[in-house]
Amino acid sequence: MNTINKQSGVAFKLKKGQKLRVIDPQGEQVSDMVLFNANDILEKISSGKTLDFEENILITAGNFLWSNRGNRMMEILEDTNGRNDFLLAPCSPETFKIMYNIDDYHPSCFENLHTSLAPFGIKSDDIPTAFNIFMNVQFDQNGRLKVLPPLSKAGDYLLFEAQMDLIIALTACSAEDSNGGTFKPIHYEIL
Repeated sequence: MNTINKQSGVAFKLKKGQKLRVIDPQGEQVSDMVLFNANDILEKISSGKTLDFEENILITAGNFLWSNRGNRMMEILEDTNGRNDFLLAPCSPETFKIMYNIDDYHPSCFENLHTSLAPFGIKSDDIPTAFNIFMNVQFDQNGRLKVLPPLSKAGDYLLFEAQMDLIIALTACSAEDSNGGTFKPIHYEIL
């Protein structure tokens, strides 16, 4: 079992056919995940292609995560929580300035993704919209978005299977609203 400390991130490789379990050990903690083709980092996870090809904005068990080139990157085999987000971008310094009115330094998922992925030659401008595991984004009949605390309980997890060789980055999200005002670790294991 591996631990991602609160408000931090990691990156690693996963071979085609390997499985990845992402666990919320304490409950109500989001994890941002981005994927890149390990053999060509220009191919990366795409929220637009995924929502289009899966014909749903609620991505869960039985769905695939698709690339910008229309290839399957991961299959979600199990999801004990059932609520994830693929609409909102990783929190960034701009997020905290514009949405939280914080001008001082604040840890962010974007920074944690970029820092973790830099050793793989992935630049900040290459980071796509993340698949936000456990994130509870609600929307009303007019399309207005609202971020609520995650519904995940301690021990909830998603189990993924790689459909190609991947570089994966995961965070323990740094945005207050996304995590019910607290920050906790995320666990993951490669099976």
